[in-house]
Amino acid sequence: MTDGYQCFVGAAFYGRGRVVVEGHEAFLSKPELTTLTLNTISWLDSGRKGKIGVNKDLKDLAHILKTEGLSCIVSDLVPGLSVYCCTSYSDGEKEKIQQFVAEGGGLLVAGQSWYWSYSNSNAVSQYPGNKILNKFGISILPSTVERKLYKALDPQEAANTYHFLRALCPVLRDLTSGAELKLHLSSWLSQLRKDVASFLKLPVSPVIASLRQELSSLVQSCILPNVSETHPVKSCSKEALIMCLAHEVSCLDDPALCNIHCTDKDGVTVEIDATNHGDDAWRSTGLYLPGRKTAILVFPASAAGKGLQVQVGCHSDDLSSAEELCRAPVVVHRKNVDGEKVVISSIWGGLLYVIVKGRKSDLGTVPVTVYGAEPAPTFIKGQTNLSSWMDEIRKYPAPWAELITENIILTVPSDVIRSLDNPEALLSEWDTIMNAIADLAAVPKKFLRPERIVADVQISAGWMHAGYPIMCHLPSATPITGLQCMKKDGIWGPIHELGHNQQQRAWEFPPNTTEATCNLWSVYVHENVGIPRDKAHPSLKPAERDACIKLYLKNGAKLADWSVWTALETYLQLQEGFGWDPFKRLFSEFQTMSNVSTDNKNKMNLWAKKFSQAVNKNLTPFFQAWGWPIDEDVSQALSTLPPWEENPMKPFVGLK
Repeated sequence: MTDGYQCFVGAAFYGRGRVVVEGHEAFLSKPELTTLTLNTISWLDSGRKGKIGVNKDLKDLAHILKTEGLSCIVSDLVPGLSVYCCTSYSDGEKEKIQQFVAEGGGLLVAGQSWYWSYSNSNAVSQYPGNKILNKFGISILPSTVERKLYKALDPQEAANTYHFLRALCPVLRDLTSGAELKLHLSSWLSQLRKDVASFLKLPVSPVIASLRQELSSLVQSCILPNVSETHPVKSCSKEALIMCLAHEVSCLDDPALCNIHCTDKDGVTVEIDATNHGDDAWRSTGLYLPGRKTAILVFPASAAGKGLQVQVGCHSDDLSSAEELCRAPVVVHRKNVDGEKVVISSIWGGLLYVIVKGRKSDLGTVPVTVYGAEPAPTFIKGQTNLSSWMDEIRKYPAPWAELITENIILTVPSDVIRSLDNPEALLSEWDTIMNAIADLAAVPKKFLRPERIVADVQISAGWMHAGYPIMCHLPSATPITGLQCMKKDGIWGPIHELGHNQQQRAWEFPPNTTEATCNLWSVYVHENVGIPRDKAHPSLKPAERDACIKLYLKNGAKLADWSVWTALETYLQLQEGFGWDPFKRLFSEFQTMSNVSTDNKNKMNLWAKKFSQAVNKNLTPFFQAWGWPIDEDVSQALSTLPPWEENPMKPFVGLK
């Protein structure tokens, strides 16, 4: 168990048998963990000294056991085994394994679910290994633990350390009675909050149904904390736990709601573009679901079970790891469209979306009738009537608004757009920005899915962060919707994040260039809208750039110091020498390259070679002046090209 009460090795009794689960199969073949592995096998064997079966996916474990003189065969689960060892990546032997343990067998399972969770939902109940393990009272979660040494629990202290049920029962008792939580319980709350969320996603059983009912009653009797930017709460507080419980309980299915009768006059039908050849895309409905309310969405039968999802809320950052909370850690709720009718609710409320899975949806336009939601201020460039916007739409009471154009969608508090008279002009400026983003990235002008920027009271990292959606703090909502401000001062931060979304692993050298090459888009876009680089950001003023180069060289031109503005300077010198076209050509070429090394040195040599060839100049001296580790064979290959006489590093390093 980690210092934060994350368990990565667990054990349980079930029926007459025993189970041990380890959070990664690599644990089983690490020499330094051999003693743990042997002790585990011994405990599972229960003194029988029987035969051990090892699945073919764990051949390294089989080798270790045979080396230690244990009776071991590589096989599936077959009769006559005392212990069976397998990974958690398949549930093909589910029934056999569960019966084997119930009848007295020992089971060792190892594996992780975080990779699976990237393309699948609800790992607790749907991950293959958990379909086997949940019956034993153990689940493998998609979270990870920090790589470090962890001290084994002292058996004398084990009874007093964190355990989910040991923590949950007294906490619920104190919450129900209104008593102050005991000190040791308070220290468990942060992990308990995460574990409750996972526990409630388990398949329903009598025990889980009973606990759900108890939690539901507790939430109904509690007053939700008034949490905000000015009134934050600690993540290990009782208030944070109540918010978590409220969210998870509100996301539970209520079968009674499925029988609600919907009349045509109550519903709003929206057309959803369910064709998507890019990554997973949120399709806006233009509707808002108020908090503590329920919406019903009716899909055509042809759309059921095709990977669509319904989502309430756009603030998708999970703040579970934050030390202080200005809102509930999780406020978004998703449900799969498994049938024609989807019933969804949220205690927090939020904008309503249909998610179209990426790269495999060709459903065309899907009509969806929505009951229980209300219109949100929404402006779609080229579709929304400006008079309707001025007179009615922008006045809708829903607290969140969206401004939509072909390649980007802005989600901001409605108060920010109440006085916005001309969204068309604003979105035209965003069209210009997004066209420039695509131009430099060498991708089609129409993105496979529009980018999104969402403003939130609290986000998971930084002042803004990239991703889908790009997240920013509430104060940033004003500049991204203020046309005059954008034209005068630019919007370096949002374009920086859009640049992050264009970065490609093949030509990135992390961590050195992570916060550098994204700024190529900030420079390019601002110059496309008439703001020169030295006005777009103060660090790009000539004196600042000159000082940056001199300091880097003074300190020995070490790659450890080559990052952010220093690294950007290398690329800016290339751009100022050869223009933007070589960048566009290389960005295009790299999109079609395969088997590119993941090693930074190899990638830097590849970039130096490709760029030199693109401009027909030997750039080896230039890159070497910046401390790049250019290989001799690359240097020799480029030596036949004409030298770069205008090399801007000459004055700094005395190159001839």
